Amino acid sequence: MLHDKLRKLVLTTLIVASSLGQLSLAQTTKVSSTGINYIDPTIGNVAPLLNTNRPIVHLPNQMVRVFPHRQDHLDMQITDFPMLCQNIITPQMIFAIKPSVGNVADTAWYSRLTYDHDLEVTQPWYYSVKLTDDDILTEYTAGAKTGIYRFTFPAGVKKNLLLSHYYANGKYELQDGNKLIGTEFVVDAIHDQKGMAYLYGVFTGKPQTGKKDGEKDWGKYTVSGVPEKPKKMAGERAFASYGESDSPIVEFRYAVSFVSPEQAKKNFDKELTGVTFDQLKAKGKAAWEKTIGQIKVEGGTEAQKRSFYTALYRCYVRMIDFSENGKYFSGADKQVHDATRPFYNDDYTWGNYLALHPLRSILDPKREADMLQSYVTMYQQSGWMPEYPRPFGDRPGMFGFKSSVMFLDAYRKGIRNFDVKTAFEGMLKNAEQATMLPFRNGPKGDLEEFYYKKGYYPALHPGEAETDAFASQKSGQKRSSVAITLGDAYDSWALSELGKELGNQDVYKKYAPRAQNYKNVWQEKTGFFMPKDAKGDWINIDPKFDGGHNGFDYYNENNGWSYMWNVQQDFKGLRELMGGADKMEQKLDQLFREGLDRSKPVFWEKWPNQTGMIGQFAMGNQVTFFIPYIFNYTNSPWKTQKYTRLLLDTWFQDNIFGVPGDEDGGSMSSFVVFSAMGFYPITPGIPRYSITSPLFTKVSIDLPNGKKFTLLAPKSSRRNKYIQSATMNGKPLTSLSFSHDELMNGGTLVLDMGEKTDKKWAMQN
Repeated sequence: MLHDKLRKLVLTTLIVASSLGQLSLAQTTKVSSTGINYIDPTIGNVAPLLNTNRPIVHLPNQMVRVFPHRQDHLDMQITDFPMLCQNIITPQMIFAIKPSVGNVADTAWYSRLTYDHDLEVTQPWYYSVKLTDDDILTEYTAGAKTGIYRFTFPAGVKKNLLLSHYYANGKYELQDGNKLIGTEFVVDAIHDQKGMAYLYGVFTGKPQTGKKDGEKDWGKYTVSGVPEKPKKMAGERAFASYGESDSPIVEFRYAVSFVSPEQAKKNFDKELTGVTFDQLKAKGKAAWEKTIGQIKVEGGTEAQKRSFYTALYRCYVRMIDFSENGKYFSGADKQVHDATRPFYNDDYTWGNYLALHPLRSILDPKREADMLQSYVTMYQQSGWMPEYPRPFGDRPGMFGFKSSVMFLDAYRKGIRNFDVKTAFEGMLKNAEQATMLPFRNGPKGDLEEFYYKKGYYPALHPGEAETDAFASQKSGQKRSSVAITLGDAYDSWALSELGKELGNQDVYKKYAPRAQNYKNVWQEKTGFFMPKDAKGDWINIDPKFDGGHNGFDYYNENNGWSYMWNVQQDFKGLRELMGGADKMEQKLDQLFREGLDRSKPVFWEKWPNQTGMIGQFAMGNQVTFFIPYIFNYTNSPWKTQKYTRLLLDTWFQDNIFGVPGDEDGGSMSSFVVFSAMGFYPITPGIPRYSITSPLFTKVSIDLPNGKKFTLLAPKSSRRNKYIQSATMNGKPLTSLSFSHDELMNGGTLVLDMGEKTDKKWAMQN
């Protein structure tokens, strides 16, 4: 009897411990139905191979975004704390602060800070961590252009706040005993961008302040935070010291600006005058409560809600409002401008056209219009429509001009509060005059002229030397010939369709045929999109593995199995190329079953971006997001329901490994938000949504027009994941799709769920 009681006690203890472990991941004291209480910014903080998610503290779509400076969740020391993170994927930060105790010593600047994850709290509006070596509680909360660090030291010690820079030549100026003006000379050598950022900060109390020259002292970490051989510290350093009898709680309150030091002071006065740390924290929480509360879900598991609402939170990290009290700095022309409406920056069109911009078109079309107008403004300032706008200019990014798809998609969804005429002008200039090569910006060259004439981008044979001078300029990046051909077909379709919408028949007639260029690289014999040389001869490669690192010769970041489906503008045409709906379905089946044919280390040395694999389907990269929905274009739409559920359950769990690849600041998270709700914008530019199996029994979206869209699936469960019938506003659906207008008019979609998979639906076209 005693043995049985002991066994039950041990079992109960293990169950409770397991439950507490899960709750600690969510970092909430009480799980409730309120969406923000399900958000866990640590989800996905350990990457499968490449870039990791970050536990970002910020307001939705605002400029100040902060996370602790460390490699990832498993880096057991923190280097320092930034005032602003320019890039929320890799740690490109400006202005650093860290606490120390005792006398101000040079070693304190480069000593890393030990902490304990169990003494760390991460919320969208608040961060805190106990630094264990010196027993210092570090807290942070953010405003739009401001932030406050609060440090609680042990009683009776000398307390220091140490400031440094992440880039050389940074300067600090101390004023009035407790005020600080900073200048950071940002040099992003990777992307060839330069610019300046400014800081205005105030220390609490009356500290002893001073400066040190960073160039004469040696640190033990690089800008990335990886311990390496000693490096010189960047720029000037400053400090504020407090005596043993001073209050153990000290704050550094600050504002940043990309306009001027004077503007940083204005930002400070506007946001922080008379505002306490706890008030700013409460204001941030209220902002997130309002934003996240726009979507409410019922049913599903607690883990699914944590993954869902965390994904929704990540959809607000890009783009960011760069406006500063009627002014803004634009990296497009490196000038400061007066602002008559919000100006937004920081975006990756190649990843975010897929679902992030379409999601915003539902939740906040007014802000989406401001963002699109910002693109137009940057085109007017630089002469090129940007694709990867960053604070100091358009980063050379992936291939293609997906801004064109974004403009068409918004226009067809009734978002018109942007200069569509000038946007169309910029789209046309990119299509006719810009290089298509990946990771390059600038005018077209001979390869583009070849493409215009022949309808495909020419490839080189394995081992053949590059003959184009412009293509050979970028080390490690090649022609990506098949990917470029497929990408331009979609971009050209978007241009032609917007031309038709605007009554420009000349552009429509010119570019509509170019939208069919994908057919020029379809090789019927192999059933893949394959490279051709300049003579028009096929280059026989293994589409699963050939093409150099990341497949840059022919594809890009993904292999031929992924690019087989990159015809978003014409799935009907792709279906015909493949030999009909049944053949397309067989190809899709094989995609999810096809093996690596080599060891995992060998495969991922070649394809580090192609992660989150099920067969040859890679959930970890943007190229593939829409592929599971293509089953809706076959006779077996139930397979879309099967695979979207499998992908969400497998790759998006509520833990530190819960993201399968490079999330890119909202692109992958928006896939999760849509798919968990049960529908997805499979072809941006066509204002319809493809239906899949929702995770929840009820989803309701409070629309900005005052209406509410509701999806009801009362029988939905892990087993009942297949759609037996569907109605929109009481009318039976014959195919699994509905329009954007039906959603925005406050429609009600009802799905009857069950285990059977034999329901016949009309194919989408």
